[in-house]
Amino acid sequence: MVNLTRIYTRTGDDGTTALGDNGRTSKTDARLAAYADTDEANSVIGVATACGNLPVEVQETLARIQNDLFDVGADLCMPLRSSYEWEPLRVRAEWVTELEADCDRYNADLPSLRSFILPGGTPGAALLHQARTVARRAERSTWQALETYGDQPAGDGAGKGEGGVNPLTATYLNRLSDLLFILARVAAKVGDGDVLWTPGGGREQRDPQAT
Repeated sequence: MVNLTRIYTRTGDDGTTALGDNGRTSKTDARLAAYADTDEANSVIGVATACGNLPVEVQETLARIQNDLFDVGADLCMPLRSSYEWEPLRVRAEWVTELEADCDRYNADLPSLRSFILPGGTPGAALLHQARTVARRAERSTWQALETYGDQPAGDGAGKGEGGVNPLTATYLNRLSDLLFILARVAAKVGDGDVLWTPGGGREQRDPQAT
């Protein structure tokens, strides 16, 4: 159970923060950056659901994803170990399968794309595009953490804060960004649909030698 009785603790005033195993790490640590960016993605999704006038089905899908993202963050802040006193939350392969099923289901009702899309169209579409870009950043940060710490568990004799990163966290965030792109298109249908990219911004193509 989570029991938050105080919000400020002053323990991070030295530039460090606690990991899930009570080890401490720098606030610039790659592992911390990964779950901080994941938290930001969750927050942007929250703005989209609160302000985006999204279809009820989309809101329900995003509510599940917001809970998942808390679990992704919990996974990222807990270094992999060969054994634990209590089994931690870990992202599972079936969560990725759920996202793929969502992608297929929502994409089936959308028209084929013949250009790239500009973020915008409706508030919901714009906010979901923003969430998509933050999810991509969270994925990149997670890959940076994987490059730094690897994906292998630390042995029983390892100190706190030691151990790899679950690679399924990166896979989940990758698939999530795909789904958020699709959901942004769904949200755009409330208005006039996708805002398509026009190469050159629609400017007339002129001969530079012409006068």
